[in-house]
Amino acid sequence: MTTASDTERMTRALVLAAAVRATAPPNPWVGCVIETPRGTVFEGATQPVGGPHAEAVALAAATGHDLAGATAWVTLEPCSHDGRTPPCVDALIAAGVTRVVIGLEDPDARVQGRGIERLRAARIDVVVGVLAEEGAHLLAPYLHHRRTGRPYVVLKTATSLDGRTAAPDGSSQWITGPAARADGHGLRAESDSILVGAGTVRSDDPTLTVRDAPAPRGDPVRVVLGEAPATARVHPCLERGGDLGAVLDELGALGHLQLLVEGGPTVAHAFHEAGLVNRYVVYLAPCLFGGDDAPGVFSGPGAPRLDSITRGRIQSVRRLGEDLRIDLLPHPSEAP
Repeated sequence: MTTASDTERMTRALVLAAAVRATAPPNPWVGCVIETPRGTVFEGATQPVGGPHAEAVALAAATGHDLAGATAWVTLEPCSHDGRTPPCVDALIAAGVTRVVIGLEDPDARVQGRGIERLRAARIDVVVGVLAEEGAHLLAPYLHHRRTGRPYVVLKTATSLDGRTAAPDGSSQWITGPAARADGHGLRAESDSILVGAGTVRSDDPTLTVRDAPAPRGDPVRVVLGEAPATARVHPCLERGGDLGAVLDELGALGHLQLLVEGGPTVAHAFHEAGLVNRYVVYLAPCLFGGDDAPGVFSGPGAPRLDSITRGRIQSVRRLGEDLRIDLLPHPSEAP
């Protein structure tokens, strides 16, 4: 049975997890809150790869305190296998925790309910599914990777109010303002790889690095569809062609949880048409090109009829300076 306290503590655990979104991968970004029967609270979040998981951080914060009868709230099922760190379920059991509230079961093949089973076998009361929807949104790239073996694809674009991404002469810097550009660089910092087409490399010569946001893990791996000129600033990069699914399979095998697609209209259309986009991020600027001769988001044939257009759910709308950021999730029937 869940309580109001469960919602409150899990909300805090999700905040802790979100704070390490850019530092925890390739591990899942997880938050943990532990409270003793006397009301003393300890917190933790997953550390960079090789460091302790959220549960271990919270337990370390409680060193010297009696945790007998304590409750732990954790956003993802505690691990039950030896990896770079010892199993978190063993640490929770050894500490004397008697109740564990979990947001989501971990779909990783090494876990998949085994952590829950071990906790219950130790006579610990386990509750699963508290704020599960919020947890699934936060951990979407990790969950997608574990279920499909591919990175979660975020297609990012910046447009005018009339849906144009560049001027007829090809110039596109800058449609959006500094706040939106910084937010876009934050997306780069969260991503393991970033992809554009060779045409974008030839026309814009981008660096595809993180400059306007903190990048604790460094720049994402740069991927070019096609061949980049030898002098292009995008080097070193992976140059790939052929089936996009094969590219995603390769990146997933490398452990990439999120791919940011920043290519031009041709690349955007290719991912969209193939149904490979998990989330669309549109930065909308308060400007109008006022004609039909400027390029749009996609280049290629679109839906021939109204009943075949891609529909989704607007997950969020945020104001960034004078611009808007709109996050669109395709409906499950249309998601990859």
